[in-house]
Amino acid sequence: MSTSEQYIELVCEQVGRAELGLVRYKKMFGEYMVYVNDKPILLVCENTVFVKKQPEKLPKIAALMKNSECGIPYKGAKEHYVLDIENAPFVKEVVSVLEEITPVPKPRNKKKKQ
Repeated sequence: MSTSEQYIELVCEQVGRAELGLVRYKKMFGEYMVYVNDKPILLVCENTVFVKKQPEKLPKIAALMKNSECGIPYKGAKEHYVLDIENAPFVKEVVSVLEEITPVPKPRNKKKKQ
C-alpha cells in the first residue's frame, strides 16, 4: 500500500504549521519526499513519516528522537525514526532542527544525448 494523497497533504499541513518556510512534496518511486525551503526533510512511505537515522551526523535528531519508534521505509533501506505527525510541537521541533542542518541538494548534471 502506498501513501495516499490525503495523508501526504495532512503531513504537509502539519509541517506547514511549524511556519519554517515553503513546504512542498515530490512523488518518488510511488512514495513521497517532503521538502522545506527546497531541503529534503521527511520521507513518507505507506502513510508513515520517517526521519533519517544517522546519530554520528545528526546528534541533535538522535537526542530528540531517542524514544521514538523506528522502522524501515522500503525494502533495502536502513532503519529510520518514525515521526508522530499528530504531535505538532514535536514535529515543529524536529523539522526546525532538520531544516537548519540539511543542505539544499546540488543540481544534477543532465546527461547529454549522443
